Amino acid sequence: MKTNKPKLIRITTVPLSLDKLLEGQLKFMQEQYDVIAVSSEKEYLEKVGAREGVATFHLEMTRKITPLHDLMAVIKLTLFLLKTKPDIVHSHTPKAGIVGMMAAFLARVPHRFHTVAGLPLLEETGSKRKMLDFVEKLTYLFASRVYPNSNGLKEIILQNEYCKASKLKVLANGSTNGINTTYFSNDHFSFAQKEELKARYDIQDTDFVFIFVGRLVTDKGINELIAAFKKLKINHPTAKLLLVGPLETELDPLLPQTLEAIENVKQIKAVGYQQDVRLFFSISYCLVFPSYREGFPNVVMQAGAMELPSIVSNINGCNEIIVPHQNGVIIPTKDEKTLLEVMIELMENKAYYEQLREYARPMIVNRYEQQVVWQAILKEYQKL
Repeated sequence: MKTNKPKLIRITTVPLSLDKLLEGQLKFMQEQYDVIAVSSEKEYLEKVGAREGVATFHLEMTRKITPLHDLMAVIKLTLFLLKTKPDIVHSHTPKAGIVGMMAAFLARVPHRFHTVAGLPLLEETGSKRKMLDFVEKLTYLFASRVYPNSNGLKEIILQNEYCKASKLKVLANGSTNGINTTYFSNDHFSFAQKEELKARYDIQDTDFVFIFVGRLVTDKGINELIAAFKKLKINHPTAKLLLVGPLETELDPLLPQTLEAIENVKQIKAVGYQQDVRLFFSISYCLVFPSYREGFPNVVMQAGAMELPSIVSNINGCNEIIVPHQNGVIIPTKDEKTLLEVMIELMENKAYYEQLREYARPMIVNRYEQQVVWQAILKEYQKL
């Protein structure tokens, strides 16, 4: 059924990003635009499209460096864009960025937007880093507007001279999707639900539960977190650590000793990927997120909305959401010693912990409510 609404294409490398990082946003944009979601993994993509009420186009892409495969993806997408004639193509994630922006440029799409939610290349060195730098610059060259989702990320882009400042803009207070603070609230869970989950993972009422949510890989700081926790539990037997997220062994594997500890230390509870993380937050006391790099991490906003203070590394995004000694603590990256010291302090200094917890939710509600972010993106589209 044809409509008079302008056409908007949103593209990510894998549909997990559409599902989790942009949840609800496509449905919101569908009210004003004919939205088509483009990604790989056809079955998963169609499931997300059905939930959001938008059309889909399957385009197989990988997160690895696959030049020939990527070129075929560009050709396939270019032909699709020439056929559909969208008004806007808006890409997210590095691979979808270069494929989407190049194809949109070749198809002469008038408005080509790319959101930067993180720069994985920052952890690379040598010839691989040079190649990734070149691809990043190429993505921004083909884009008509580039939206870093944090002020820190904007500065990194300028420092690396990926593009001129005139092409960059941070929307609202940062974030790609904001956070639904009504959904992320402790009000949804009963005492009985919490007790049942605690019993399932052998968590006692006297335990102090630290939680990590995300992929279990090296650049999320998992090696340092596990090493610190192994020392913490020696003198603090009531400490528990929940690891909520998938273990990835291909691109960025953990150290063997880290894997061994996750498997065998009884105070560490690895629960795998969870469709809904809220109940796990509700039985926890503090988020620990010692990542090496981020764009604007949803998990830190989610934890805050669920009334948890956070320990985060001093990287862009994290150091904008967390204000030191107000709603959490900021530590240096890859610093196991400081991480351990802060974890001990939050367990032992109850007054300090309660002070951080008191401000955790209000600081998220006031700055990152989802509708604020969505309206800012919509305003950018409507300027056209």
